[in-house]
Amino acid sequence: MWTAIRGAVRALSTAAGAREWTPHSRRVGLLARKKGMTSMFLPHGERVPVTVLLVDANQISMHIERPAPSPDEAPYIAMQVAATDARAHTVTAPVRGHLARAGLGPKRAIKEFRVTRDALLPVGTHLSAAHFVPGQDVDVRAVTRGKGFAGVMKRHNFAGGNASHGASLAHRTPGSVGNNQDPGRVWPGKKMPGRMGGTHRTVQNLRVLRVDVAQELLFVQGHVPGPNGGVVEVRDALKSLVKQAYFLYRKGVTPAGELLDPAKGPAQYLPEGVVGLPFPAGTRELAATLPPIVEVEA
Repeated sequence: MWTAIRGAVRALSTAAGAREWTPHSRRVGLLARKKGMTSMFLPHGERVPVTVLLVDANQISMHIERPAPSPDEAPYIAMQVAATDARAHTVTAPVRGHLARAGLGPKRAIKEFRVTRDALLPVGTHLSAAHFVPGQDVDVRAVTRGKGFAGVMKRHNFAGGNASHGASLAHRTPGSVGNNQDPGRVWPGKKMPGRMGGTHRTVQNLRVLRVDVAQELLFVQGHVPGPNGGVVEVRDALKSLVKQAYFLYRKGVTPAGELLDPAKGPAQYLPEGVVGLPFPAGTRELAATLPPIVEVEA
């Protein structure tokens, strides 16, 4: 199971179907559950920490389109993804009815992802972990662990006061919070004690090292916010993949300064080591044609 399969990265990214990814395309994301952390050895022998994410029963539940707010802007196009099958009594009646109209059963998590029109999929389509390919970067968004009420030294990394030399009961206090009679108030946004954690945070540019198609697992290098079992959003990395491809298309040259050849297709706009992306998405039908495990190549 843990054996690398050479050449499978190319098979995963080129067997996506008739439509082809372009630098203007924006694909849908996935909902996954954080299973925990482990470590892996890269092909050159380096040992790195990885987070294991389970892509659990992802399906398209709705298309969303709103007109452009002005002639200079594009219309808002999105797809709603529902994930993780649930028992009916654990889901509210409005959500059950909404999913039933899409032909889906009760689901535990729902999230919409903005896409381009060429990346739309039929409602009910099953998405797979094969949506992402080893070697590409992803952005992962989740709710961080709640830590309760915390002081400024823990919450904002304040240095604190002196431990001795005349310091009296002011060792961990924040110090002054204002100026004088003018402005006579505390400025909004002042760093103070308060609830820490429990907020949405995005970790960018995490590299996908392994895709376990058989068990719907993603292995990403680095850490992911939230506790084990928490729901996370995974999408193509905005900076190092989506925007980078668009900027290369606009400039017409590679980062090394070489001219891009239109005859080579859109793969030349992708990061090194990524030969293509499943487009419009990595579906369950695509996953059935792939090896059980696909790893990043040396």
